[in-house]
Amino acid sequence: MKTDFHEPSPPVWTFESASCILHHVMFSSDRIRIPDELVKVNKIFNANGFKAYLVGGAVRDIFMGREGHDWDLATDATPQQIMKIFRSVIPTGIAHGTVTIRIFGHELETTTFRSESDYSDGRHPDSVTYAKTIEEDLARRDFTMNAIAASLSDGRIVDPHGGRDDIRAKLIRTVGNPLERFNEDGLRPVRAVRFAAQLGFSIEENTLKALSNDMVLKKVASVSVERFRDEWCKTLLTPHPSPALRLLEESGMLELFIPEFSCCRNCTQKDARGFHEFDVADHLLYAVDGSRTVDFPHDSLAVTLAAFYHDIGKPEAREVENVGGTQIIHFHGHEEISQEKARASMTRLKFPKDTITKVCHLVKEHMFHYEEHWSDAAVRRFIIRVGREHFTDLLALRLSDNYGQHNMPMVLGSPAFKLLVELQDRVKKVQEEEAAFSLKDLAVNGNDLMALGIPAGKEMGAILKELFETVTDSPAMNTKEKLLPLAESIHKKNSKKQ
Repeated sequence: MKTDFHEPSPPVWTFESASCILHHVMFSSDRIRIPDELVKVNKIFNANGFKAYLVGGAVRDIFMGREGHDWDLATDATPQQIMKIFRSVIPTGIAHGTVTIRIFGHELETTTFRSESDYSDGRHPDSVTYAKTIEEDLARRDFTMNAIAASLSDGRIVDPHGGRDDIRAKLIRTVGNPLERFNEDGLRPVRAVRFAAQLGFSIEENTLKALSNDMVLKKVASVSVERFRDEWCKTLLTPHPSPALRLLEESGMLELFIPEFSCCRNCTQKDARGFHEFDVADHLLYAVDGSRTVDFPHDSLAVTLAAFYHDIGKPEAREVENVGGTQIIHFHGHEEISQEKARASMTRLKFPKDTITKVCHLVKEHMFHYEEHWSDAAVRRFIIRVGREHFTDLLALRLSDNYGQHNMPMVLGSPAFKLLVELQDRVKKVQEEEAAFSLKDLAVNGNDLMALGIPAGKEMGAILKELFETVTDSPAMNTKEKLLPLAESIHKKNSKKQ
């Protein structure tokens, strides 16, 4: 069955009509409905003399008409008191006043009302002082949209910083002075960009200006690479990442963690052939957008990362040739350089080794050039080189790369499109044959060869390799009845030579 390469409609950041109705009802009400499980949790708090509130993203999502997945609570009970009144409590961040209550099939991250002091490490408060009211607690939070609480007792909304108004206006705004908020926690500026990408919100003017403040950038630089990596990946996996990625670049945050990207800006690649319209940097950003439109099964994160890195080595490979008075720009071998840069960058960001290996393999192989005259053996060799398990991802990367050339999807019915469909059909055909795509697919193995008197070692390895080449050219040869005599014949020839 052919992969459907059609492009879905571009993402539009609007609410569906049903959500709009809910959205209007929520904004016109001072209360929300509290889920039944949380009503039961609240009774336990109340029975022991404590108050509890639903806070953070869960409340924000309710006002956006979205289904929340995680429930975070704030309470005037201390962690020690919480552990006394609930049976199953995990001290996940007890030093910062946070524990996790396990109850009714949920894990509820629960934090004691608190106010905070300086953040010397740019991420965690130097000390935590418990507060008396939910209003004091909300004053320490990052963005107004996340500084809304709902009482578990009656659903009453507490919104001292105008979070609902900002959600309605689709604005990301810090609670209070943005420089103060960002200098407290170096991850907050990165989160602001990620939220903008995920929610389709704009960033409020003063908050936006603060992203590129020198002191703020110093705080961002103090964030662990793992923290940045996780936020960056969430940003990459949004429907339309390029505006957020460009904001990370323009603010200076991207340079702090992925310095390899900066030389791609203003590295021109447009020439008379018309292959490219943008510089390398914009091509990469639009290729990432293209990766988010691929609508057949593939490894989304690996392909999107490969789209970001696939041409990152072009500045080093760039050459200009004068052909009859016309400048032609070449990037010979850029895939090898890009692979090296991708590996260095992803290693520095502490990605898992298997993710690094997969992304770098896609980057290295992204310049494959299929032609109609390929023999079936050539198609088999292509599959052997790129790996059966990587073919669909490589196809997705090619579509992403093509998208990035002109910031638009591949034209259906175009020569490039037809070649990809033909390659896909031919790959499927040869995969259905009794072909061998690795040594383990051969009908014979080392034990079979030893039974013929062929000793283990270099000779056996060379014979197996020759058998594999034979089967690659002619899959019908992949039977014991045909391969064993051939192996014996090769062994006898080798013995005579010695």
